[in-house]
Amino acid sequence: MRSLILLIILCILAGTAAALVLPSLVPVSHSPDTGLVYVSSFEGGQRFQAGVYPVIVLTGSYRAMGRQYGALMKTELNEEYTFIIDSLESRGYTQDEVREIARDIPANYPQRVKEIFTGMAETSGLTEDDIAVLWYGAIFQLMTKPPVPVSCSYLAAWGDYTTDGSVIVSRNWDLDDDVMPFTKWYVLTVYRPTDGSNAVATWGPAGMRPETFMNSRGLFIADDNSGLNDAAAEIRPEFITEFFRFMFDYSDLRALDAGIRGSNTDVAWIVDVAGPDGASVYEKMTNRTLQRSGDGVIAAANHFTDPSWGLPAPPEHSLFRYNNLLRLAGEAKGSIDAKKMMEIRDVCLEDGGAKFCHSLLFGSSYSSNHQVVFVPETRTVWVKVMDRPWQEVGLAPLFGS
Repeated sequence: MRSLILLIILCILAGTAAALVLPSLVPVSHSPDTGLVYVSSFEGGQRFQAGVYPVIVLTGSYRAMGRQYGALMKTELNEEYTFIIDSLESRGYTQDEVREIARDIPANYPQRVKEIFTGMAETSGLTEDDIAVLWYGAIFQLMTKPPVPVSCSYLAAWGDYTTDGSVIVSRNWDLDDDVMPFTKWYVLTVYRPTDGSNAVATWGPAGMRPETFMNSRGLFIADDNSGLNDAAAEIRPEFITEFFRFMFDYSDLRALDAGIRGSNTDVAWIVDVAGPDGASVYEKMTNRTLQRSGDGVIAAANHFTDPSWGLPAPPEHSLFRYNNLLRLAGEAKGSIDAKKMMEIRDVCLEDGGAKFCHSLLFGSSYSSNHQVVFVPETRTVWVKVMDRPWQEVGLAPLFGS
């Protein structure tokens, strides 16, 4: 049973500690112009409210940041964990079975991520195995459904397409509506490590593996489902969790490019990247990487577009969304700012856009569970979850920059 469940999880992945404050890391409550409402503090970490969304700013060692996360988000983490366990028990899994599966999840993770897990377990009231269950929350929720190659899209514009030539990035994180309950536990998380690494922001449900990252140098990285069944024959690091390493360690697009090219994936992925100087998309199979860019605009959905792959025609749902994004960007050429990008990203699939608005596909309802618009130059982000409003957050003061 355990081997079967692990295989199912792999298929879904293929288809779809006290704080030390450096002088430069001024507590956010002392920083002007954040527009945030202070909520609480714990061991140097702080919780704020930005509109309807919580924002947590964590400072110190990785274990310290985990401790702050666990304490500041204790209520949400426990609610979310209970939801996952109750949902799985209703489908015939016991809590012990789920924890046993989860125990294997962090086995090959970087020590920094493991330290965050350990810290979270020390203050949240959950065990490290429970934290691992949360990490794969969406995957567990979809475990009994057949893998469907529908997930996420990307659009970036710059140069003649934007009002001032600056890079503006956007992404939609699309999943089956079975994961819609997680929208109530979203949090914008800012990690400010004191080991000299970059500060990093993530957007996603509390405790869940993030797939949308931004850092203090203005770099952005996210992923799209490739739609391909290409899994490595040997054990490799989980590529999406490697995004933590990329964001903590790399400070410009050239270095990030080297990191992406030098890391083989565990399964095929589309990797969306941007910075103050440009944007690109990497199409990565387990044995090959191709990078593509554009003349002021680039998009991605759930298929490889480089013809040298020699792949069959892409699925209609992916090609339709990809073409819609490029068309909408073309119609708005010269006028794209953050507001216009949000408008583009809010056009539903049924209306000629790329957003899933509880859209029916493959016999299920799909939604853009979360959306992001990011301006690398100013480190300003706008975040949104399905059926809730957009919210602007200036990340620069939160990063300590």
